[in-house]
Amino acid sequence: MTDMSTALSLRLAHPRRLVALLAACTALLTASCSREIPRPESDVGMPLSASVETDIADNQDYGFQPRVENPVAAGENIYAQSSGEAACRLRLKRLGVVFSDLPPIDDGGSCRIDNPILVSGFAGGSISFKPAAKLNCAVTEAFARWVRGDLVPSTRLRYLSGVDTIYNAGGYSCRTMNHRRGAKMSEHSRGNAVDVTRIKLNNDKLVKVQKPGWFSFRQRGLLNSVRADACDYFTTVLGPGYNREHADHFHFDLMRRSSGYRACK
Repeated sequence: MTDMSTALSLRLAHPRRLVALLAACTALLTASCSREIPRPESDVGMPLSASVETDIADNQDYGFQPRVENPVAAGENIYAQSSGEAACRLRLKRLGVVFSDLPPIDDGGSCRIDNPILVSGFAGGSISFKPAAKLNCAVTEAFARWVRGDLVPSTRLRYLSGVDTIYNAGGYSCRTMNHRRGAKMSEHSRGNAVDVTRIKLNNDKLVKVQKPGWFSFRQRGLLNSVRADACDYFTTVLGPGYNREHADHFHFDLMRRSSGYRACK
């Protein structure tokens, strides 16, 4: 009887030993899994590349957040402008004018442009404008429409060639009319005028803006067309033959006159 009790006790003890063994294993695994795992070296002191160190220094918060792109470098306009100025720039882009926005110009008095642009080309860049000129948007739009609507067709008609480069004597300039002391301020002082001195064609022909010789029929015809057609776009067109100051260039501007008079001479 005693032997049977002993055997029964041993049998009952086996499951208890098994449970205890399982519990011990479970505790051991839990302790192993909960032990901290070392992070990769790059997170605990690996030297960073120069570019990453620069990014960190720039951000100052030591967070690897994407850097904000400089709006000036991205070609965005960061200068305040009215809805009318914004609409004008949109029209310039549709006309293919190559330009960039500039900070406001204020040299005192009427020598100022609130929203100037630097113009360097027309027709999507196929026509260069040299040197690049500081102008306001309104006169730039008028000039671009004249180039596309009249100048290019006129050169193709008379010289069988389009326009390659338009040379100018500058846009904005804080000065009086004809540089005369005591005279009214020029429209150049508002970036509201353009002076054209030469026109280079795609066939390398260079047309100078000056009084043509007796047998320069094509040049005379082109210059006469410029003088007449440009008055549909500008309020003032002055060129060779008008006076000594305009003997070697065409002057175009958008001067406002209460009478609505246009000066085409």
